[in-house]
Amino acid sequence: MQRTAVLNVVGLTRGLLGAHTPNLNSFISRGHVATITPVFPAVTCSAQSTYLTGLTPTEHGIVGNGWYNRELAEVQFWKQSNHLVHGRKIWEELREIIPNFTCAKLFWWYNMYSTADYSITPRPMYPADGRKVFDIYTWPFSIRTEIKEELGEFPFPTFWGPAAGVKTPQGEPDAASRWIAESAKWIETRYSPTLNLVYLPHLDYNLQRYGPSDPRIAEDVRAIDRIVGDLISFLTKHGVTVLILSEYGITDVKSPIHLNRIFRQNGWLGIKDELGLEMLDPGASAAFAVADHQVAHIYLKDRSIEKAVAATLDKVWGVRVLRAGERHEYGINHERAGDLVAVTPEDSWFTYYYWLEDSVAPDFARCVDIHRKPGYDPVELFIDPRLSVPKLKIATKLLKKKLGFRMLMDVIPLDGSLVRGSHGIRPTDQKHHPVFLTNRTDLLGSEEIAATDVYHLIRRAVLTGKKESG
Repeated sequence: MQRTAVLNVVGLTRGLLGAHTPNLNSFISRGHVATITPVFPAVTCSAQSTYLTGLTPTEHGIVGNGWYNRELAEVQFWKQSNHLVHGRKIWEELREIIPNFTCAKLFWWYNMYSTADYSITPRPMYPADGRKVFDIYTWPFSIRTEIKEELGEFPFPTFWGPAAGVKTPQGEPDAASRWIAESAKWIETRYSPTLNLVYLPHLDYNLQRYGPSDPRIAEDVRAIDRIVGDLISFLTKHGVTVLILSEYGITDVKSPIHLNRIFRQNGWLGIKDELGLEMLDPGASAAFAVADHQVAHIYLKDRSIEKAVAATLDKVWGVRVLRAGERHEYGINHERAGDLVAVTPEDSWFTYYYWLEDSVAPDFARCVDIHRKPGYDPVELFIDPRLSVPKLKIATKLLKKKLGFRMLMDVIPLDGSLVRGSHGIRPTDQKHHPVFLTNRTDLLGSEEIAATDVYHLIRRAVLTGKKESG
């Protein structure tokens, strides 16, 4: 047995390795790097579920970061129960083989009610008075109190939203990833897990804001390299083998595609008025799209309109439509998937937008609200540029919240063109594919591996002795 840590450096690709990654360069100089052919769709929940089960979305059922629940007639995004992921998890197999095996799962998704021994995941509290209180969920429950006493509160606003990837008043652009890295050290010191799964999201934010070609990305690459280098040093001193991987690569995009607006113009969308604002009514819609980065699941109320919907999508420049047979080819042939699956061209992404006038957009559209929106919204990374004094507006709203008044943090713009990076498809250039890095000489036999291979590589790393070059 070899105790192993897997550092999930979100968004890391071959194209980002180089002058700004001295610690990563040193790490792979003693071992190997392989390109991962990304799972489809190349999004967080699907990729992580494939890595941890060795299965495709067809088998484990995680067809995206969210999907339409046909029985409840609701779109559900970013759910957290591990019961949603079908198939045996890697820690379950290793536990059967290794006496006293333990696994820590730190901020990887589907981290509630799993069979991992130790877990930490973001989980706000929602009191009945309408407040949203930032917090974490842990297992065992005692970790929550103990770790916050030593590390302080998890910096939740820097984990997602306009403050993510932006310097804090203390000058930290990577506060969330730093806290998670420190939590990995905390877990190692107290529990010494056999397998430690660590999620480091810092690169994800500005790669989506600005795109990988933007020169500002260099600072983010340097920042995550420092965090990873420090973790490698700490874990190695504790006798832990380190593996580094990523889930997907982000490519430059220049234009959003609004499928639901197209469906609305064709009379397929169900829209209801709520207090003067428009709400999508999925259960009343003949066809609608659940947008998830560069992939959209299209759900049909009646399959008789399938050809008409597909023909409409075929007319949208660059969009490819996966029918039933192709869903199987792409490894996404599961009942949760859309009746049709739409894929953008590489330089575009899908919004969830369905309103035709911004004045009637739902109130949550201008907020960071990942669960209420019927699709993924990277525009939540921005503050509306039309606000004259945004910091003052935010401070005033936070003061109202502190005083106990109701308030709406409506500072998010409704302009998809602000987003300059996205993912979900398999990029044509492998420099935008995710990577697997190791300083062991016995794990990688190829410079290109399948996403399903990651499961077996982690398993092999834990079950075999430590073999490092140099």
